[in-house]
Amino acid sequence: MRIAPIMAGTVSVAQLVGASELPSVALPPPVARVLSDYESAWQQKDARALAALFADDGFVLSNGVPPVRGRALIEKHYARQGGPLSLRALAFATDGSIGYIIGGFSRRKGEADIGKFTLTLRKAADGRWLIISDTDNGNSGP
Repeated sequence: MRIAPIMAGTVSVAQLVGASELPSVALPPPVARVLSDYESAWQQKDARALAALFADDGFVLSNGVPPVRGRALIEKHYARQGGPLSLRALAFATDGSIGYIIGGFSRRKGEADIGKFTLTLRKAADGRWLIISDTDNGNSGP
């Protein structure tokens, strides 16, 4: 990968030149369920279902707003949000009851990623993976 500086007014901005999209990785079904349930709830604009994917003390760390913590506030944060969404995993790991997914997102499956995310996971007593933190941001600059 090569980094080429581009001058924008008096500010120097680094732009990736020749960068290609990273390949997706397959997730084991219990971890893949987190992404498929997230996509489904987002597409249906179902803030309650989205919040239910999080641990009771989970965080949403979105661009441009303070951290949101706890299912009730996460549900409120996601109210009136949603629409087309396709999530894909770029990397993941689990170790005991802790895990993560690093991925990209687009509006529709097969389209170029418009952003990326990291989900930190914790396995609940019932064996279901829950989101501890959801951090995402877009791929376009300011």
